[in-house]
Amino acid sequence: MRKRKLQVKTVIFETVKRRKYLSAGIFCAVVGAILLALVPPLILARIVDTITAGYPASFSFLLLYFAALAAAGFLESAREGLLTVFGQKITHALRSVLMEKFAALSADEINRQEPGTLVSRFVGDVDTVENLFTSGIISMFADACKIISILVVIWFQNRGLTFVLLVLLPFLFWFTRHVQKNMLAAQIENRRAVGRASNHVPETLHNIRMIHCLGKENYMEQRYDRYIGESYQAMERTNFYDAIYSPVILILNAIVVAAVMLLSASGNPQVVTLFGMSAGTAVAVVNYISQIFGPVESLGMEIQTIQSAIAGIHRINEFFSLDELEEKNSMEDFAEAAVPFVEFRDVVFGYDEHIVLNHVSFKVMDGDQVTLAGRTGAGKSTILKLLLGLYEPQSGEVLIHGVPAAQIKEEERRKLFGYVEQTFHMVPGTVREEITLFDPVISEAQVHAAAELTGLKEAIESLENGYDTVCTPELFSQGQWQLLSIARAAAADPSLLLLDEITANLDAETEKAVLQALKRVARNRTVVSVSHRTSAEMGRIIAV
Repeated sequence: MRKRKLQVKTVIFETVKRRKYLSAGIFCAVVGAILLALVPPLILARIVDTITAGYPASFSFLLLYFAALAAAGFLESAREGLLTVFGQKITHALRSVLMEKFAALSADEINRQEPGTLVSRFVGDVDTVENLFTSGIISMFADACKIISILVVIWFQNRGLTFVLLVLLPFLFWFTRHVQKNMLAAQIENRRAVGRASNHVPETLHNIRMIHCLGKENYMEQRYDRYIGESYQAMERTNFYDAIYSPVILILNAIVVAAVMLLSASGNPQVVTLFGMSAGTAVAVVNYISQIFGPVESLGMEIQTIQSAIAGIHRINEFFSLDELEEKNSMEDFAEAAVPFVEFRDVVFGYDEHIVLNHVSFKVMDGDQVTLAGRTGAGKSTILKLLLGLYEPQSGEVLIHGVPAAQIKEEERRKLFGYVEQTFHMVPGTVREEITLFDPVISEAQVHAAAELTGLKEAIESLENGYDTVCTPELFSQGQWQLLSIARAAAADPSLLLLDEITANLDAETEKAVLQALKRVARNRTVVSVSHRTSAEMGRIIAV
């Protein structure tokens, strides 16, 4: 089996290359927002120092201050907007590639995957990758740069405060992560408790008679109360951490500002050397201190987002590594081989660890009509799916004219196979489209011939719009739908008919009409059928 060399990082890099102007816009917005956020406090410091010196504030400085604030806010908003658009582009690209990969997987590989797991790749895991950009790695880079740039500016304004912040920031970061981890754990526990409580209600209703019979009403009530209590306790922990975090940060902010102000006014020459500053500088420093706490809080959440995204990327890469279908072979490559039409060679196949077919071997020659017989669950329908190439055997070979069934090209399958199931599966469209399945190769003459062969021609032509009538469930009877299913299989004039208990759900009279149509369709064709009814058996019987 071949594998496509594809990973999430490849999709991301290709998206960045295709959206180079969007990527450049994000870079400019991030850098511009960081640099412009540093300007307003410096301008404000200049204005305050001018006023305290007894001079009037310049109108141009005031205008520049508000312009810098507006520009910084605009770039911050532009960054958020561009990141959202970029995240959507990544999401679209990932889901498109995932669908391409899904379409390339063999039915056997898909069968081994849990449906819920497959869905989570397209939804949850892709969303985490989107969050990696909208609120993860780029935001973390911006916040880290913002913290560093503020520390650099404060270093030139007040070196003592820089030392204080360098000592304080690791503690602040640890405290933030501690609160976030505990809140996350409490939220997860709350969701689990709510899930247990939600499941408890239908479970109680489903078993209400047994509960009354055994006198377990109090027991079920206590269990429900316990689940609700666990949810309440988890929510209390969440609310506790949420309630203490902001006050702690505000108090810490106030303590730092107060300490720096007191130290700058202490009068001690050595202390003043480190902490001394003008009134304008004090205003700027207070502004910078308030700015530095926000990015620290955001960093904790962004690290958590990145961790979730890495796990999602790992799961998507696992999906990308699944085996794809091999390149199909043309039947023309084996046209000269004098071999049986259908051959099973020591085939072993199972679903997960449950073996359904254990060393099965048989041959069906060209023109043979055989019936597969065996108990329910013996693998009769599985044999048809193996012939259709939907699954591949775990060992042995399933051959059609010497070609492995799973390797036959898609465009050749309908000319080769005609498959009829127990029930008709309607597709949106007209009667004609139900028969052709939107295959442009099937001509109008073939459609009419298939309808006449199955005995449906008069019924279809009696409809108001004939073959152009839009199909609805009440348009035909159950037997007529099954005849339409046979017409669909016969329309492309296939050389092999595969019939899967097509009369199992029909009454005796309708079964007779279907069998008569089937005999006309099966004439001069190879037929492999599955049936539990003796009257429906065709040709020789192969025990499964």
